[in-house]
Amino acid sequence: MKDLIMSWVTKLPYGMGYEVELARAVALLLVVIGATILYLVAKQLLLFISDKVVTKSDSQFDDVFVKWGVLRRIAYLAPAWVIYKCVPWVLQEYQTLGSLITILASVWLILLHTLLLTAILDALSEIYRSFPISQHLPIQSFIQVAKLVVYFFMFILIVSFLLGESPFKLIAGMGAMTAVLMLVFKDSILGFVAGLQLSLNKMVSLGDWVEIPQHNADGDILEIGLTTVKVRNFDNTVTTVPTQSLITESFKNWRGMQESAGRRIKRSIYIDVNSVQFCDLVSLERYSKVDYIKEYISAKKQEVDKYNQQNVSDVESMVNGRRLTNIGTFRAYIIAYLKHHPNINQQLTLLVRQLAPTDVGIPIEIYTFSSEKDWSKYEAIQADIFDHLFAVAREFDLRIYQRPSGTDIQDISNS
Repeated sequence: MKDLIMSWVTKLPYGMGYEVELARAVALLLVVIGATILYLVAKQLLLFISDKVVTKSDSQFDDVFVKWGVLRRIAYLAPAWVIYKCVPWVLQEYQTLGSLITILASVWLILLHTLLLTAILDALSEIYRSFPISQHLPIQSFIQVAKLVVYFFMFILIVSFLLGESPFKLIAGMGAMTAVLMLVFKDSILGFVAGLQLSLNKMVSLGDWVEIPQHNADGDILEIGLTTVKVRNFDNTVTTVPTQSLITESFKNWRGMQESAGRRIKRSIYIDVNSVQFCDLVSLERYSKVDYIKEYISAKKQEVDKYNQQNVSDVESMVNGRRLTNIGTFRAYIIAYLKHHPNINQQLTLLVRQLAPTDVGIPIEIYTFSSEKDWSKYEAIQADIFDHLFAVAREFDLRIYQRPSGTDIQDISNS
């Protein structure tokens, strides 16, 4: 090739004495033109593959590789390899310049291969996220570790080419820098280990609703990275939490509730102690007209009357024997009401209990599960239930306790 170029240059006019330099310049120009043509050919070929094959295929996976520019970065490799192989041959008489261009071409190739590998990793990550398993076993932290490894070897190779040393010698010499590297990459190492524990133990998944009070995070997990976990709060702000903190600190994951058959309702109504009383015949007659507890009142009256006839000598006194109370009847009504409620899961725990009296009244706790787990629907169901119970308490001659307000004190003073 050189001889052919030299023979052609010697035939040029006004080239006497500069044939060698002209031949090298022509050869160098041909290498650049060849590299450019090869790049254009590779680019057009890859575009043809992208248009004719990738976009028309049924699979969406190849589209992901196009989206992340994998094919485009492959086209850049062609001219880089031409320059890396041919320029040193053209400039072999100029060792310093040839070595410099070889080093620059090597660095260029290393960078291009690094960009290609990271694009492939990003594409594989997106493909993985299209599978349902990615919600329970995210690999974003592993992808980031793989990128760190790629960048690390890129750095080693570039330094080895610049220094003219074997990359293996550089890696061996970095043993003394292990402590420094561990200090520099402490967060990354701890985050990687934490990410492994989170993934393997299935502690969190993408889309999980988590509460992390230490970081004021309350929302859905957007991303589980190498060093951070992103949480989209319900006010649409995003909180970034260190991955390690999910291992070292406590947090609440609502996934179990979302995967279960119902969402818990646990709330108390506080009854004024002064409104609790025995049920007389008039009140029992009135309660018997309530559909939900009609049978309960009848059965209880028979049970109480039978007991009192057998065990009580003077039934006229309300203190003697057994008596129904308005608060006990109210609890029975709440149980019957919840058992007939269409949005309460009857297969899960349903409990209405009286807790220890407090300075704000007697707590009647409702412990049950809504069949609706969506937040807005759940809150609406819970509100409807307690709206009804607050209103119906008066029908049982009970008062809901609340602390005296300014209006209450004013009414007392006026009276």
